[in-house]
Amino acid sequence: MQKKIQKKIPVYFFIMAIFINLYGCAPLIVGAAVGAVGGYAISKDTIQGETDKTYDKLWGSAVRISRIRGTIKQEDRLRGYIQLEAEASRVYIKIISLTSATTRLKVSARKYHLPNLSLAQDMFVKIMEEVAIQ
Repeated sequence: MQKKIQKKIPVYFFIMAIFINLYGCAPLIVGAAVGAVGGYAISKDTIQGETDKTYDKLWGSAVRISRIRGTIKQEDRLRGYIQLEAEASRVYIKIISLTSATTRLKVSARKYHLPNLSLAQDMFVKIMEEVAIQ
């Protein structure tokens, strides 16, 4: 029995190493500050999560936080798209209405064409906190 377990452990580490190499980093889960709503990294520069808040409330929160954190360069309410500059980075916010009860928030950030996941995560959490208190 002990030998079987010892043989499986290297296989698990090998599989984990493959996933880390394929995706560039281990999956990141965000959400302790936003309660039941959680976000997750879908790429090296993007955090995404779903909420039960309406599209309009999420849009309002995203615009308010964007204005506080930086300068909005593009804003399109119909497409759910905001582009801004904050902390020498370009931030892209996308809001998608999935169902009548679920809305997705996707935040990407890049600084000098390099991923800035910490800023994307911070913006995501701030927007979710703002919409939660409405």
